[in-house]
Amino acid sequence: MTATHRTYPLDESVDAVIIGTGAGGSPLLWRLAQAGLHVVALEAGRAWSDPSADFATDEVAQSKLYWLDERLSGGDQPTAFGANNSGIGVGGSTLHYGAYVPRADPRDLRLHSLQGVAVDWPLDYADLTRYYQEVETFLGVSGPSPYPWDPARSYPLPPIALNTAAHIMRRGCDTLGIKTSPAPIAALSQPYLATGSEHRHPCVHRGYCHQGCRNGAKASMDVTYLPAAVAAGAEIRPQSFVTGIERDPQGRITAVLYDRNGITERQRCNAVFLCAGAIETPRQLLLWQAADSTLPLNDAVGRNFMAHVSTQVWATFPQPTYLYRGFPSTLITEDLMRPDDADFAGGYLIQSYGILPIMWAEQVARSRPLLGQSLVDYLMQYPHVSGLGINGETLPNADNRVTLSSEKDARGLPKPHITLTLGENEERIHLHADPTLRAILTAAGGADLWISRRTAHTIGTCRMGTHAKNSVVGPYGRSWDIPNLYIADNSVFPTSLAANPALTIMALALRTADHFLQQR
Repeated sequence: MTATHRTYPLDESVDAVIIGTGAGGSPLLWRLAQAGLHVVALEAGRAWSDPSADFATDEVAQSKLYWLDERLSGGDQPTAFGANNSGIGVGGSTLHYGAYVPRADPRDLRLHSLQGVAVDWPLDYADLTRYYQEVETFLGVSGPSPYPWDPARSYPLPPIALNTAAHIMRRGCDTLGIKTSPAPIAALSQPYLATGSEHRHPCVHRGYCHQGCRNGAKASMDVTYLPAAVAAGAEIRPQSFVTGIERDPQGRITAVLYDRNGITERQRCNAVFLCAGAIETPRQLLLWQAADSTLPLNDAVGRNFMAHVSTQVWATFPQPTYLYRGFPSTLITEDLMRPDDADFAGGYLIQSYGILPIMWAEQVARSRPLLGQSLVDYLMQYPHVSGLGINGETLPNADNRVTLSSEKDARGLPKPHITLTLGENEERIHLHADPTLRAILTAAGGADLWISRRTAHTIGTCRMGTHAKNSVVGPYGRSWDIPNLYIADNSVFPTSLAANPALTIMALALRTADHFLQQR
C-alpha cells in the first residue's frame, strides 16, 4: 500500500477522524472517502510498504505485527494478549488474522429472545446480510457455493485448497456423521480484482498467514480497503497514537490530539470514529474522561468484556501432517451451533488447525505436564501432530471489564487492566467440545490426545443497544454521551457470537458509515 502521506493541513477541520485502521476503521475510511468527505485515519503503528520484504517467513521476526504494549490481565481466566488477538500497524490485526470469515448465525443475535440469556442485538440479521455480501465480494472471499448451513449463500471464489489438518478433520467427522465444509476464507483461491481494490495474486500456500501475507492473497486491510480509501482521497497517518480530545461547550469533539514521533499534534474535525478494538477503544474513552472530569461516560464503558471459548485438542498421527503447509485453517463445521444434547445456550464452531512450530511449542509448554527430555522428545513429534479447535459463545458479564490501572506505560498513560472470569455456560460449552474434538481425532486415527484450554479474540466493552442505561452506543454505533462520536469495532458486539469477529466488524462498519452519511 502507498500514499499515506499528509494531504490535509492540521489547522483545517476535516469531516472525520478515524482512530484505528483495522477491520473497523478501514471500511469506514473507504466509504466516507468514496462519498467525498475529507477523512484522516490515525494509526498507532507503522506502515508496511513492501510485503515481500516486510513480512518474513519467520515467527519471531513477525511479532512486530502484534500489539505488545503491556496489558494487565486478571480474573479466573486471564486473557493472553498479542498474536492471539491484537495487532498494530496500518491494517491493524488483519495483518496477522487468520482470515477465517464465517457469518454470524442468525440465532446468535437473539440469545435473549430464543434462550433467555444475555441480550438481543439491536438489529436484525437481514440488516447485516447485504453488508456481508458486499464485504465478501470486495475482499474476494473463497468458499463453497452453496454453503451447507445456508444454501442461499454463495461466495465469489471457489474454496482454498484443504491442508492436511483439514483432511484429518474431515476423515474423523465423516466417520462420526458430522457434516463439514471448506471454510469461508478471506484469501484468493484464484486471481481476482474487486471494484476499487488493487490486483492481488492467489494464495501460494506458504503457511505463514498469521505472520503477514507476502503476496497480498490474504485480504488484510492494507491491500483491500486502505489503498482504495487513499485512492478516493483519504489520508492515513501512521505512528500516531491518540492521547486526548478537545470539546466545545455543547460536548462535541472539535479536535483529536495524538503523539507522532514524540511530538503532540492536533487535528481539528467535525466527527470522530473510534475503531481501536475492544481494549484500546474503552481505554481511550476512560483516558479522555480521566483528563476531563466533565466528560459524561455511562457506567457501561469497559464492561462486558468477552473472549471466545477456544478449546483445542491435539493428537499424534503415524503419517506426516505438514502443519506448516497451506492456509492454516481451511475446514469448518457448524453442526455444533445448536447440538441436540446441549446443556448450554448458544453453540460453537469447529475448525481445523495448521500451526507453526514455535506457536505449537508454546501451546505444549502451557498445557502438557512435560519437563526436560520428555518435553524435548514430544516437541520433536511436531511433524506428526494435528489439532482441532472451537470458537464458542461467551456470554456478557458486567464484571468482566476493562479499567485503567495505576501502572503507567512508556507514554506515561495508565495501562489497561482486563478482568475475565468465565461462567457456567462457557464451562459447559468446553465440557461438550472436549469429548467431541477427541472423538473426531480418534476416529481419524490420532493417538496421545491432549487438551489446551484457551480463549481467543477480544469482544464487547462498548456494547450497542437501544437504551443509554445499559449500552455505550446506539444501534448504528453513535455514542449516547458524545454526539459526534461513533464506535465501529468489536467492542460494540452485545454478545460474542460464535463466528470469528472480523467479517461482522467490517459489515457493521459499513452500516455505521452509511447511517452517518444519510444523517449528513
